[in-house]
Amino acid sequence: MRTSGRHHHPRLNSHLTPRIHPRIRSRLSLRRRPTGARGGGLVALAACIGIWLVTSGSAEPVHPPQPSPADAMTAKPLDPRHIAPLPSSPPTRIRIPSIRVDAPLTGLGLVADGSLEVPPPARRDLAGWYRDGTTPGATGTAVIAGHVDHATGPAVFYRLGSLRRGATIEVARADGRTAVFTVHAVAVYDATAFPDRLVYGPVPRAELRVITCGGGFSPRTGYQGNVVVFAHLTSTY
Repeated sequence: MRTSGRHHHPRLNSHLTPRIHPRIRSRLSLRRRPTGARGGGLVALAACIGIWLVTSGSAEPVHPPQPSPADAMTAKPLDPRHIAPLPSSPPTRIRIPSIRVDAPLTGLGLVADGSLEVPPPARRDLAGWYRDGTTPGATGTAVIAGHVDHATGPAVFYRLGSLRRGATIEVARADGRTAVFTVHAVAVYDATAFPDRLVYGPVPRAELRVITCGGGFSPRTGYQGNVVVFAHLTSTY
């Protein structure tokens, strides 16, 4: 791992595929895009970190909900209100009331080969944030990622694709403050055409991306893309 001032760019870690069941695969897809929030260039990620093949007496899988076109970035803009950013402070918990998410957060770092860690596969209630990046509520693009499903059922971000524009996301922080974000877009992107700059590019205000896997599904390789929620800081308490 690099110890210089520049952040190490993580790579895809092919060893992160859990061998839980031959019909269940897990994948992590990394995207790199520098941002201006921390001066040295940040590493951001798109996570596709689980599949749950659910059947009901047939071979047809039951997929998690996917975003509506009405909630895409191209939809009519919402009220652009935002507030001054908070100082940096590690997040401890994420709450998304409209989809019943209330989950602890763990920091995700880099392993020895430069790949990004993922939340433990056995913890379907846990999400992670890139701890060498922007902290939620501070200026820049903070990133939180989590499993969509688990070997035995839905995981923390199973309903993420059903989130709607205008919904709120609360991130509790170690300094006792809670950063409240308003969702301004929800989209699903194919992994082969992932818009790195749109998702991870530098921003002058405090923004948040919440990411899980989604899109088309292949029994051989799992989900083919990512659900991405775009949100910006609108209040604190």
